[in-house]
Amino acid sequence: MQGRRVLRLRVLEALERSAKQFKTDEDLYPLRVPRTPLALADVVHRALAEDGGHFDPLLLRSRTLLRLEWDDRSSWETWVTVLPSGLKLFCDAGEEEPHVLASGGRHANDETDRQFLQLLAESAGERFGIEMSGGAPSRVWCSVNDRTFLVDVFTELFEVTGAEESVREQLATTGRLKDSGEADFRAEVEVWLSRALRRDQPGSPARHEPRITDHGSSQ
Repeated sequence: MQGRRVLRLRVLEALERSAKQFKTDEDLYPLRVPRTPLALADVVHRALAEDGGHFDPLLLRSRTLLRLEWDDRSSWETWVTVLPSGLKLFCDAGEEEPHVLASGGRHANDETDRQFLQLLAESAGERFGIEMSGGAPSRVWCSVNDRTFLVDVFTELFEVTGAEESVREQLATTGRLKDSGEADFRAEVEVWLSRALRRDQPGSPARHEPRITDHGSSQ
């Protein structure tokens, strides 16, 4: 059996070939997306099938970009792996097997990280072939250390997914929701985030409770 490092490199090389087929448009550029989310298990199988090698796709993760956790212990995260060329791939992990959602940018540059999160929020995942739903998470971790940006991202996401009431319910249970008539929802998200945002590094993603639904997976 070959060493894990060699297997990882072979899978990354296969992903490099797949990423060259991703498409973009003026709204996404420089991000590129597969026709449907690319199942990492399929890429691993194609890369290692000849010698029967096995490799856990989650070992490709270079860093977590965003992690969401709920009180029922379910979770979802989007994470980054870096190809031999230096190109970033944005992947996800949760109930479903991990997928590649998009490519774009270089490892040391967070500009495409922000662009990816903005598009994820404003389309509730649709631009990347997934559907984000459910109430507001109770815990959040993000590698982008910009509170104003994160408030904007979550305000957009909760409005698109109709999760406003779940935010207010969380604030009410902690006594942090004030009866202000026509409340400024962005202000409420700012209070919610101050409670939910974690500073410690996230653990491994749970893979059994539903929160994110893939529209399909490409071969």
